[in-house]
Amino acid sequence: MSWAVLSMIILGFALLSFFWRFEKRDVSPKEIALISTMASMAAISRVLFAAIMNVQPTTFVVMITGYVFGPHTGFVVGAIAALVSNFFLGQGPWTPWQMFSWGMCGVSAGLLAGIQKGFKPGRFTVLAGLWGYVFGWIMNIWHWTAFVYPLNWKTFVATYAASFPFDTLHAAGNVVFALIFGQSFYYTLSRFRKKISVKYIDDLS
Repeated sequence: MSWAVLSMIILGFALLSFFWRFEKRDVSPKEIALISTMASMAAISRVLFAAIMNVQPTTFVVMITGYVFGPHTGFVVGAIAALVSNFFLGQGPWTPWQMFSWGMCGVSAGLLAGIQKGFKPGRFTVLAGLWGYVFGWIMNIWHWTAFVYPLNWKTFVATYAASFPFDTLHAAGNVVFALIFGQSFYYTLSRFRKKISVKYIDDLS
């Protein structure tokens, strides 16, 4: 079994695990509608910005969704956005890797929100910029195992060095979108989250 096939199997189990955990949750119709809307927005924004190399709002949209609605929702929005946008940009063995990478963008943003109170634009922007590189590093694993021969330290370093300019563009785009739209998206989505929240009050009368 090749390293490319083995890595795909491991990735497949990771994706199934996240979707299975989401499936076990009690998800309301309003939350499903929200996920569909945000995933569509993230996918469309990627298609519209496809002509600009590695600069697109998809990562930002996925991360702000995860920040407001939590890691599970963030992961699902990111994974679906990758899958849907590739119907326009091209499906292939890279699709599961993109689904996982964008899904983890949403997870990390949700985890960041869990350890701080309110929206901290600076921290969110730093994380968004960091994911410009981390996203590329994850995708490089697929490229290295699938297309590079031989698999050794030199080819590994060369693969990552070649992607650095593109990862930098991705990171810069994430920072710009986070700085411009971060706060407004956060307050808008937070208001919507309050509207879809359901509170159960015991009737003691």
